[in-house]
Amino acid sequence: MTNINFSFNKKITIALILWQGISCNAFSHDGEDHGGSVTLAPGLPECQILAAARLFDGINFPQDNMAVLIEGDKIKRIGALTELSGSCANQINLGDATILPGFIESHAHITFQSVNKNAVLEHGVTTVQDTGGPLQAKEGGDGTLRLLSAGPIIQAAGGYPLNVFGGGDGGYDKIGIPVSSTTEADKVVTDLIAGGATAIKMALEPGGETGAPWMQPHDGPVPETPWPMLSQDIANAIVAKAHALGKRVLVHAGENTGFERALNAGVDEFAHIPCGEIREDLLQRAVDQGVTFVTTIDTLAACVNTATGKGIHSNTMSLASKGAKFIYGSEIGHDNVPWGINGEELHMILHLTSGESIDFTDVVNVIKSATSKAGEHLGLAPLGTLVAGAPADVIAVKGNPFQKFKLLEYPQLVISGGRTIVNKFINQSSPASIECFLTWAEGKYPELLSPAGQTTVVSSLYSYRYYPATQVYAGISSADNHVYFMKQTDGLLRSEGPLANWLPVSGCQ
Repeated sequence: MTNINFSFNKKITIALILWQGISCNAFSHDGEDHGGSVTLAPGLPECQILAAARLFDGINFPQDNMAVLIEGDKIKRIGALTELSGSCANQINLGDATILPGFIESHAHITFQSVNKNAVLEHGVTTVQDTGGPLQAKEGGDGTLRLLSAGPIIQAAGGYPLNVFGGGDGGYDKIGIPVSSTTEADKVVTDLIAGGATAIKMALEPGGETGAPWMQPHDGPVPETPWPMLSQDIANAIVAKAHALGKRVLVHAGENTGFERALNAGVDEFAHIPCGEIREDLLQRAVDQGVTFVTTIDTLAACVNTATGKGIHSNTMSLASKGAKFIYGSEIGHDNVPWGINGEELHMILHLTSGESIDFTDVVNVIKSATSKAGEHLGLAPLGTLVAGAPADVIAVKGNPFQKFKLLEYPQLVISGGRTIVNKFINQSSPASIECFLTWAEGKYPELLSPAGQTTVVSSLYSYRYYPATQVYAGISSADNHVYFMKQTDGLLRSEGPLANWLPVSGCQ
């Protein structure tokens, strides 16, 4: 046994070292274990009830002392704990905390920037609209980050974004894809949607805006402006084809020429509030046309013309005064914003869109812009809410985030599609939880964990049991609170996901 235990500790220590640099979670695409099939799976709890001092359903004002009933991967209902408690024995009272829908990030570059999707999910963002990068089919929502891809940005030859961010001639696996005619535009839109794009994005960007990130050197010096832009006819063709195929069109436009061209084409969404000062008549026209604006104010905060003092902040305030529609976007993938919920973005939305004074309705509307309003705009309602039938994407934070947005950056509970990703409200690594779980696992998987009743060994980082009949190790790492499984015959250490995901299923939380 000594040699076997030493071998296990050696293998698991090596795996931990690797995990510290990349994720070893076999349920994810980041660091996925392709060495052998996953043999354990927690499944979904039949039901679970979460109660807290406050609950925000994504629609109404926060309610005090409420609970949410989850059945499988869907929200069943919300109500007082006394009303729901008879419906499910699997209950957690979170105490002085706030339950909310998982946040929706409407502007990110997850794939292009190789952002760790697990990190984003663990920090409260359960759905992302990936707006510029290699095309991929819709994925996630079942314990992994829900990713909606727009694929590469359709652009003019020689123009933005390939001229700044590289990628050679572009393509479906790059940041941009150039077109030079309405015929090419029609084909690219068709191909993108056939490949899984949930929206189409185009660039109408000639460059030159003060403080814009795209005016800073990246893969080389900033190209001389103005940059080539798609013609009005091509922009019109892109929007017409996308709408005919039932998809929205996003546009990157940072100044008046591109902004007006986008409005003429009939776009649905500005991927940023423009960086340069936009004429008041064009801002009013955008509001009249019902165009939605993704904020990204934090990452573009330097977009201010030093001579006039005008830029993204003045554009936001003017749009708000005209009744514009805003949804939250932080541009995850930029090096100056967090990989998760961005409290500063929420703060800037609040102060720039609330007018002369701020009331509680303004605060609630900011949170709605990242939950129900975003889900509705993406065409995925009731995603972003906690109403009956909504996906069970739930987060919770200690305290009251309607008083302090910063709390949202550090959720203590994250659930995706009914599967628990993070739960810091319980001591999941307590000896009692571990003993309970390993004993349950022996009964659940007797063909793998045999004979039952093995002693739990506690090392510096791991609590595990060895099953001599099947030559299998099962244990929990205190470094990441993941369940690990290893067959001695192949020596492959597999992460079977967070222990927090197993505890509701095993009845050990």
